[in-house]
Amino acid sequence: MKIVIAGGTGFIGRHLCQLLVDEGHSIIVLSRHPDSTPASANTRARVIQWNGREDGTWATCCDGAEVVINLSGAPIADKRWTPERKHELMDSRVLTTQTLLASIAKWNSKPHTFITASGVGFYGDRESDEVNEDSPRGRGFLAELCHAWEAAAKQGEALGLRVLPVRFGMVLGPNGGALPKMAFPFRFFLGGPVLPGSQFVSWIHLTDLSRLILWLITNPWISGPVNGVAPDPVTMREFCERIGQTMRRPSWFPVPGFLLR
Repeated sequence: MKIVIAGGTGFIGRHLCQLLVDEGHSIIVLSRHPDSTPASANTRARVIQWNGREDGTWATCCDGAEVVINLSGAPIADKRWTPERKHELMDSRVLTTQTLLASIAKWNSKPHTFITASGVGFYGDRESDEVNEDSPRGRGFLAELCHAWEAAAKQGEALGLRVLPVRFGMVLGPNGGALPKMAFPFRFFLGGPVLPGSQFVSWIHLTDLSRLILWLITNPWISGPVNGVAPDPVTMREFCERIGQTMRRPSWFPVPGFLLR
């Protein structure tokens, strides 16, 4: 199967690309940094540069793909959420989605499935309330961001595409994502939960997330948004305690939320 992955050189994209290649699929990776992935060395994966804003030679190469996966987006937690940064976070998701769909509309052979990343931030802060894919969106910037991202992707249904937003939890893996940053203070015996500590963390391992996306590709009866999370969320306090246990370090140094903001 010919599959296009936009944003395929990031933490999630690299792992997903390798899994799909191992499964025998032909992969095209769209990236602003085409030299940053080992996928370019694989004969079944081709990396093409794009800017996420306009058509180019990449569009011709992608024509005929059966699945398009959009993982593009500026990192959420790398910088402070100034008004300018919020604008960048929004544009890097919504505009790239619109660019992909505008290009797909011109293809001679359109994909049957369009998978887009989203996040559990869609639900906002619900404290201990349980939510599922049918729950309404919450409040706050993350909820607004995820809603706009999914709304842009939903326009693909007018092109006859099966649109699947995957609402990622905190993605955990050894070589990127949130885990190395969260574990770093534990090395110096300064690890602990972000206060109040009772907030729930919906998480998923990188391998499980990649296999979830593969499962969505191969099961055409699935539709609508899908929560990409492990079945059992934990509190921030429990999460940090497990990091401490694994690293044989205490989890006693609480971090006030305002320091992160």
